[in-house]
Amino acid sequence: MAMLTATKRAIRSLAPRVLDVSPLTRQLHASPGSKKIVGVFYKANEYATLNPNFLGCAERGLGIREWLESQGHQYIVTDDKEGPNCELEKHIPDLHVLISTPFHPAYVTADRIKKAKNLQLLLTAGIGSDHIDLKAAAEAGLTVAEVTGSNVVSVAEDELMRILILVRNFLPGYHQVIEGEWNVAAIAYRAYDLEGKTVGTVGAGRIGKLLLQRLKPFNCNLLYHDRLKMEPQLEKEIGAKFEEDLDAMLAKCDIVVINMPLTEKTRGMFDKDRIAKLKKGVLIVNNARGAIMDTQAVVDACSSGHIAGYSGDVWYPQPAPKDHPWRYMPNHAMTPHISGTTIDGQLRYAAGTKDMLDKYFKGEDFPPQNYIVREGKLASQYI
Repeated sequence: MAMLTATKRAIRSLAPRVLDVSPLTRQLHASPGSKKIVGVFYKANEYATLNPNFLGCAERGLGIREWLESQGHQYIVTDDKEGPNCELEKHIPDLHVLISTPFHPAYVTADRIKKAKNLQLLLTAGIGSDHIDLKAAAEAGLTVAEVTGSNVVSVAEDELMRILILVRNFLPGYHQVIEGEWNVAAIAYRAYDLEGKTVGTVGAGRIGKLLLQRLKPFNCNLLYHDRLKMEPQLEKEIGAKFEEDLDAMLAKCDIVVINMPLTEKTRGMFDKDRIAKLKKGVLIVNNARGAIMDTQAVVDACSSGHIAGYSGDVWYPQPAPKDHPWRYMPNHAMTPHISGTTIDGQLRYAAGTKDMLDKYFKGEDFPPQNYIVREGKLASQYI
């Protein structure tokens, strides 16, 4: 019973507190009449028809077109989101709702918000709304919400996979096989067991906690740094130790995992100076946001060997340009932004987006943990 109570308290503590930014508020719920809803998603092309549950692509548009149009609403879906002449820009002046994802984000700048005279609601199909200028959204009285919890399992599992890929030096062995080579020594000289290693997560929210729980059976030394300490019973159950001093924790870690939102405070947080404080040969996994890292500092540290391996699926900007230096740095295991867009994750965030739209049309409130900006107030994790 004590464990259950502690778990419930921990879950309640994750609901975002909100801080007032502006008293200005646009209408929170839909006014009567047809609404123009624009969705921005990645294009699937020939893959769109290969799985009926592939809802997160532009071709499927979360599977809500028929439902929206049956209620008299207009639904525009595009993947074209960049530049003054893109398809999204054409609809900015008269749209009411904009839906985007972290995997193919529509960057909602203060300028776009100013142009969007009818805009009331910004929805993130997934988790992470840093592609929106949240301060400008709050000052304009917009509502910003996301499908909290929809893909936390997907991301935590992906992080565990990346840790193992780096620790076991998997990728060089894979490349040997496809290139017709066989050189065990070239892999084994830097392949290790995960057991006994010190793993620290910078951020222990929903994803960070799930990762720590999944690491427990590997018998690692688990550390975490976060603005909120876990309830003692939950901390004991997971087997992780709280570290109040971030730099002190980082110096102890064989593996560092980034699990914090991108804010003005965390942007560029891992710069040259902070990376220099890490253990030589550290492994880093970052499925949070690319801009938390200083791009060139990561490249330099991977090139020198100070970072022995870097893996993640987040870049800045996204999609990553062909000349992005992380594509070409040594000792990396990078992918496009895929961790949270598994088919299971898509089903959850599509259902969550539909539920919030339905509540918006009916004038009902969203689940409180989904709000990022509400009535001029910004969730505290983004302050």
